[in-house]
Amino acid sequence: MGSYDVSDESPERRFRTLFISDVHLGARGSQADLLLDFLRYHDADTIYLVGDIVDGWALKSSWHWPQSHNDLVQKLLRKARKGAKVIYIPGNHDEFLRNYYGTHFGGIDVVENTVHTGVDGKRYLVIHGDIFDLVVQNARWLAHLGDKAYDFAIQMNRLVNFFRRLFGVPYWSLSQWAKQKVKNAVNYIGAFEQALAAEARRHEADGVICGHIHYAVIRDEAGIRYMNCGDWVESCTALVEHDDGHFEIITWADHLQRPAAVPQVAARAA
Repeated sequence: MGSYDVSDESPERRFRTLFISDVHLGARGSQADLLLDFLRYHDADTIYLVGDIVDGWALKSSWHWPQSHNDLVQKLLRKARKGAKVIYIPGNHDEFLRNYYGTHFGGIDVVENTVHTGVDGKRYLVIHGDIFDLVVQNARWLAHLGDKAYDFAIQMNRLVNFFRRLFGVPYWSLSQWAKQKVKNAVNYIGAFEQALAAEARRHEADGVICGHIHYAVIRDEAGIRYMNCGDWVESCTALVEHDDGHFEIITWADHLQRPAAVPQVAARAA
């Protein structure tokens, strides 16, 4: 993709709302350069950062902060300065920011969770979601172990896709395949979605918007609209709300399969 600057070019698409989660800045698997590329062509009146934007766990074990990570932070701050409302909801990997709920820095508000009101008046609870992950809450050591295993899977996935590109075969996600095929993973995702739907109902909301499990989807769960932003480690997805009120998942990883000179957006809603 080459090097990236942070110039103020005009985005080609503008949305009412943009939701981004699980960027994991500071982790070697973070695809901050692709998110920076995405933000060059997309803007929004309101931007929600739905947790794990910075990976404090990774930074504690090994410092990794390339220029693209710094450029992405500057890009978000610039959007806030230019008038976008930016709301940061910390997750478990950037839990150090949970000590700053209610603060405002650089045009960004830090909150525990919030409720987003759609064009049609429907209310959506916006929350990272890790508090509904029993592994994170009750077996922190196991969560860290799983985090290391996920990092290994990402490295293996990059090796596999390196050879797939050589033979002109489309991108394939090892972790997404495992999440869809392994019974325990499927059960975990289902339980997570049900728990978030129940929390939205407790807040008397019509839906919930979250991150955490790196699995982008839009679906109805027991009468509640469940929407997950996905991640910027592997799938490179963002959730957007259009001016007419409909939500869409944009998969920017598909952009890699297209000529760089003509920016295009591939959408996938489930």
